[in-house]
Amino acid sequence: MISFDFDFESQILPILISIVCGAVVGFEREFKNKSAGFRTLILICFGSTIFTLLSRMGHLSDDRIAANIVTGIGFLGAGVIYHGKFSVQGLTTAAVIWTMAAIGMMIGFGHYGLALVLTGSMVVILSLFQKMELLLANVYFIRNIRVTFQDIQMSNLREFEVFMQEHQIKLNRKGMEKEGEHLTVLYEVTGTRKNIRRANEKIVSLDYVYAFTSI
Repeated sequence: MISFDFDFESQILPILISIVCGAVVGFEREFKNKSAGFRTLILICFGSTIFTLLSRMGHLSDDRIAANIVTGIGFLGAGVIYHGKFSVQGLTTAAVIWTMAAIGMMIGFGHYGLALVLTGSMVVILSLFQKMELLLANVYFIRNIRVTFQDIQMSNLREFEVFMQEHQIKLNRKGMEKEGEHLTVLYEVTGTRKNIRRANEKIVSLDYVYAFTSI
């Protein structure tokens, strides 16, 4: 006969707490329209807690289940990382998935208070620290740009570098190659986000620039 005798404190309570923790972080991600949103993060925390509870039931499993959560969640996180046209995307989302699984495991091992504190810390990191990151970018910002000039005359290159300096942007020439009748130069540019954005908007209208990409 099937038994439905559950222990609330050791079995049901951790499940409920894992749902709450996943929902808190998931709401923040859903609000920002990220790929791993509300339901996804609830299920990640929920699933990690279940597997951890199983690993504690010696007659059903062993500690290898909990250990393999770390490896398994890595494959899920890798699925949200992709190389966009100009940069790698999804790294923060992958880190959130990985950390959410760790919180789920902590709940499964019975450390509820610490799990709740870490959940709150994640929300602070994802929200408040993002604003700090934007503030820092207004002071110091680095980007790579690729500029292709209409021809291979070095005078165009020098004129472009003067143009960038006039916009209070420092240039570090990282590479140069000739493509047919065009000269392509890769720069590392340093300045404030505002100045770099303003310069980028004006670069496309320069007569001697054939193509431009901000990386």
